[in-house]
Amino acid sequence: MYAIVDIETTGGYASAHGITEIAVFVHDGERLVKRFESLVNPRQQIPPYITALTGISNEMVEDAPAFDDIADVVHDILKDNIFIAHNVNFDYSFVKHHLRSSGYELNTKKLCTVRLGRKVFPGLPSYSLGNLCRSLEIRVENRHRAGGDARATVKLFEHMLANGAAPHIDEMLKRSSGEQWLPLHLTKSDITKLPSKPGVYYFHDERNRIIYVGKAVNIKKRVTGHFTQNDPDRKRQNFMRHIHKVSFVQCATELAAIVLESAEIKRLWPKYNYSQKQPLQKYGLYLFEDNRGYLRMAIDKKKKNIPVLYCFNLLQEGRTMLKKMTEEFGLNEKLCFLDKTPFNDADMKTTDAPPVYNAKVRQALDALDKQLPTFAVIDEGIKEKERLCLLIERGSFWGMGYLPAATPLTSSTELKLHLQPYADNDYIRNSIYAFAEANPVKKIIF
Repeated sequence: MYAIVDIETTGGYASAHGITEIAVFVHDGERLVKRFESLVNPRQQIPPYITALTGISNEMVEDAPAFDDIADVVHDILKDNIFIAHNVNFDYSFVKHHLRSSGYELNTKKLCTVRLGRKVFPGLPSYSLGNLCRSLEIRVENRHRAGGDARATVKLFEHMLANGAAPHIDEMLKRSSGEQWLPLHLTKSDITKLPSKPGVYYFHDERNRIIYVGKAVNIKKRVTGHFTQNDPDRKRQNFMRHIHKVSFVQCATELAAIVLESAEIKRLWPKYNYSQKQPLQKYGLYLFEDNRGYLRMAIDKKKKNIPVLYCFNLLQEGRTMLKKMTEEFGLNEKLCFLDKTPFNDADMKTTDAPPVYNAKVRQALDALDKQLPTFAVIDEGIKEKERLCLLIERGSFWGMGYLPAATPLTSSTELKLHLQPYADNDYIRNSIYAFAEANPVKKIIF
């Protein structure tokens, strides 16, 4: 038995919006056997644009039952039937959420007439309810009302059954098919083509823009995991609604996937990635010689075309490090801009002459160099005759790539010829340092 459902709501996601009307038509595959229709008081205001679309106003639902009052009837009519709707996950998420709030649990098989329409009538310009019915010359009455749209879906379903839909329905209802839980615009073949390997995957919207980047040890399993929960909140529903395509880049290891994911989030700034969107490092340690011949160090905002000795996310982080260097090597705080008072002739009398002072600065920078190691992490590649390489240069991430197996591991300069440079950030750097510490045999120090 099939329960063909349509609802009207106050908004686009179930966790914060109510149902204003519901219609359920029970069909046995040959004819209608039962129906239920009711306006519903959503216990919240209906937005004007919803009223303009559906014709359902606050006054119309004022004396209608709340969903709690009809939940037992709705649950009873749905619980043993296959839940059918046009774009089924939308209607199902609302009904399931509001039934749960009323103390009822709904766990039924689902069937989407959008997906079924693509299989039975391939190649049509649009599969929205109105356009699909127009293409098939199915008359729709009382559009954007639950009863009218549900009746149109019944006629559409019957037309599909008459045109060979039964084998498609049997296949779609199998647990392994994916048709019941995938986003509307993805197919099972989109998932089956994904590898069970480490890598980075990308979700694209209808304009092919990348809206989410993720990493995985097993790409296919991780992508599938995004869709098995029908979460009713706004972010989740909007996210699912906009997924039209999935692509991927296979990586040799989980570490390579971690690095690529972080770099891609920074590069693409995808709409639905909320973590790792902190700004890139903003400050740097700079060195210059003043007009008196003194080498001076300063922490300043990063400059595009000026060489930087070291990078920091926070100004205070840089100042703290520079303060330690002045204390350890006897440097003048005015010459390091830690003391903002101008360095004058009187200060020169109490400070070492430039050659002596500059030697201390170079000594401090040499010590900093020793604290900022250059090393590579070498691991297995994707192909048999290659190796994955991630390079840390002077404490910062330089880049990643795949080396021919015969590449000598004698200098970072040689390795760079085979690597793709990437922007450094704390997340990538910390991940590589942690891996190198846990796997010392894979670390090559230069």
